Amino acid sequence: MEMALDARARITLRTMEQFVAVAEELHFHRAAERLNMSQPPLTSAIRKLEEDIGVTLIKRGNRVLGLTPAGRKFLEEARETLRQAQQAITGTQEVAAGQTGLVRLGYVGSSLYGRLPDAIRAFRMQYPRVRLELREATTAAQVAAIRAGTMDVGVVIPPLHNAQDVELDRFDSDRLCMAIPRDHPLGEQDRVKLSDLSEESFILWPMLEGRGFHLQVIRLCANAGFVPRVEQEAYGMHAVLSLVAVGFGVSVVPESMSGFRDDRITYRSISDSGSEFDLSFVYRDPSPSAASFVGHASGKERQETFYSQ
Repeated sequence: MEMALDARARITLRTMEQFVAVAEELHFHRAAERLNMSQPPLTSAIRKLEEDIGVTLIKRGNRVLGLTPAGRKFLEEARETLRQAQQAITGTQEVAAGQTGLVRLGYVGSSLYGRLPDAIRAFRMQYPRVRLELREATTAAQVAAIRAGTMDVGVVIPPLHNAQDVELDRFDSDRLCMAIPRDHPLGEQDRVKLSDLSEESFILWPMLEGRGFHLQVIRLCANAGFVPRVEQEAYGMHAVLSLVAVGFGVSVVPESMSGFRDDRITYRSISDSGSEFDLSFVYRDPSPSAASFVGHASGKERQETFYSQ
């Protein structure tokens, strides 16, 4: 059964601080100077403390002679209580300032080939007590996880569909290029146009997992005079390129990934207009540490930027 604290023993942290000063100095005048107060109120405070808890803490004669056994025990407990109180205050301030906590960060695969790794490295150096949990996921999966509260921030490729309840902050940019198996006849040519892929089997990702990006590829192909023949779908850009590498077909992918399996894949630029795209942070009601990450990575001020929106 939980015991209620005696109303007389509801001691303040200030009282504990005063007792610790007297116990350590063993001199009321020096303790009062240390506490930046006069001696009479300090003497009264210690006497009231002893009366409140019903225990003599200090041995007295013409001067302070030392601590009673109970006083030594109270000194030990008071120091620990003051330490915990300071830790509670400091920890709370650090959380509010975004200096500690957890950031669950999602990202599309291609973002690892742009600014994101450097942004993560710089953030970890600036905020070493914030823990980052990283998870690769499609744009749609990240938005769903943020809505479900299982992810704090995502790096996605807009535009997003039916996502008025989340915030977007532009973070990086990229452009699309062609990915062709290296042993394919087109893979051996120095110059390839997008229209040259009109008869090829395409590997793409499901539209529901990245609607804006998917439609951008379809529009590029349409502007080149054809509709891509999608023979295989894969979740995630690494999976798409892995299938290209083993000869399942061709694809249109972020140019930043043109170093991935380049022993098996030939990458060719797309000069057509409309091949550029942005990557953005997505979040909703970010925690202070998540706001710190987005603000630091995007070069904006810390969380005040978000909470003032």
